[in-house]
Parts: sequence; C-alpha cells; structure tokens
Amino acid sequence: MNIRKKMKMRVLVNSVSIKRLITFLLCISAITSIIHAHGEDLDEETGSVWHSLNLPDPLEILYSGSAIALVSIIISLIYEKKLDNLQKKVLFLLIAVSIIIPTIYLAATTIYLNLVSETGGPVHWHADYEVWACGEKYELLDPIGIENRIGSPVFHEHNDNRIHAEGVLLTKSDASLERFFTETGGKISKTELTMSTNEGLKTWKNDGLCNGKKAELQVFVYSVVNAHPDQKTGFLYEQKKLEDFEEYVLSPYSLIPPGDCIIIEFGETKNKTDKICATYQSSIEKGDMKEAENGS
Repeated sequence: MNIRKKMKMRVLVNSVSIKRLITFLLCISAITSIIHAHGEDLDEETGSVWHSLNLPDPLEILYSGSAIALVSIIISLIYEKKLDNLQKKVLFLLIAVSIIIPTIYLAATTIYLNLVSETGGPVHWHADYEVWACGEKYELLDPIGIENRIGSPVFHEHNDNRIHAEGVLLTKSDASLERFFTETGGKISKTELTMSTNEGLKTWKNDGLCNGKKAELQVFVYSVVNAHPDQKTGFLYEQKKLEDFEEYVLSPYSLIPPGDCIIIEFGETKNKTDKICATYQSSIEKGDMKEAENGS
C-alpha cells in the first residue's frame, strides 16, 4: 500500500512539474511574440535598414532575449524551492541562451552593416531647412517624450529646423529630402508637399493658388562650394534652384555651414529665393561666408 501511494505521489509530482514547465514556456513564448509584433510595427514606421537586408532587427532580438532572461530570472527567484532539477536546468539554459545569442547577433550584424554600407559606417550629417507657403513660414510638428524627435532614429528633427541624418546608411541616396519628409509623417514630390505641423497635416499642390495667383512647389539650396575638413571660416556658397528636389541628398557635413541650407517654397515661380537659414545669415554677417563669384 505504501509503495502504491509513493508511486502515485511521484506521478503527481512529475505531472505538476511538467505542467509548470509547459506554463513557463508558454508565458515566455507569449511575451516574445508580443515584442516581436511590436518590433515589426516599429520597423514599418521607421523603414528599418534591416528590412531591406532581409535580416531581423538586432534591437528586436535584443529586446526578446532580455524579456526571456528577465522572466526566467523572476521565475527562478519566486519558485526557487519548488523547482526540480529539470526546471532549473531549463531556466538556466534559457537565461544563458537569451543573453549570448542576441549579443553575438548584435555584434555580427553591426560589423556586417558597416561593411555593406556605402558610407562605411555611421554618419552624422545635418542640413538646416525652412518651409514657406504663400509668404508664411511653417514648422514641423513639435516632438514630445523623452526621445525629443520627430522621425526615425536615423532621419529626424528636434524642433530645430534641422534635418538630422544620424546612423548607418546603406547608400548615400538614403539621405534624401524625400526620405526625411516620409519619415517625419509627410511626403514630398515634384508637384506636392505634405507636412506634419502642430495644426495637423498641411498639403500644398502645384494646382493651388497664393493670393489669387498660380503657385508651384520649388526648392532652393544654399551649399558651400569650397568645404574642406576642419573648416570654420572662409566659406564660399552658391544658391541653386533644384529640379528633382525630392531626390536631393544632404551634403556630408555635421556643422552648418558647411552643411546645406534648404529653402522649400510654395508660391509664384521664380529662379532665386530671398529666404535664407539663420545659420547662413549669421555666418555672412560675421564675415565667415560670402557668395561665390559664379553664384547665381
């Protein structure tokens, strides 16, 4: 009789252990699935470079691994005295794997991305810009939250009228004016500009009017023609009206100048703008910058 009771108790204990193990694994799987789904949404919003390379986002893998490790540690602390050897081994294995694999993957993909990138690694390019429509200046939606930015980690604005391209670009053409407006919630084409503002989306199209006169979207760029490393003065600039302006790529500079000043105007057709970014105007007034002799 005692033997039978012992056998029943052993079967019951084993059954409970297996159920606990299955429950633990299901919880971890559910948390991982939620993080994975969130990561996909984030990837769609930011146009992650990893999507174009058909590779999982390293941060998504890292978040998933961290969640698994955290849940495993919590379980081991809560049920420390109730866990059998099998459960302890599984939890230890989960913690080890969830830390080691994401770390290795993050390191490997970082090296790979730098190798395949046309820029040879992360960039830190800036360009100032202004948007004018029918004589009125418009600004991008103000950022909120800790990140303090509108856009993606790679392409964004910090409520400073400055385009920030910060990170690894697969190709230099990724730092285009079109991508900036797309990643900040709008779009730009040859015939239309849509921009996120504090008053909502603003759209201007070439078939519109300004003060009763036909208007069109135009983009002008001030760029330094004699830029060289460590230059702080003696800038020569020129102003150009861009044709395929949505494809325009930022000049590869962090400081402004020599970084660009981009003026986007919706109004009457003209060959030159009288608008200019504050950074360029300040440099001109200080004598650090002047128009090149062949400037338009």
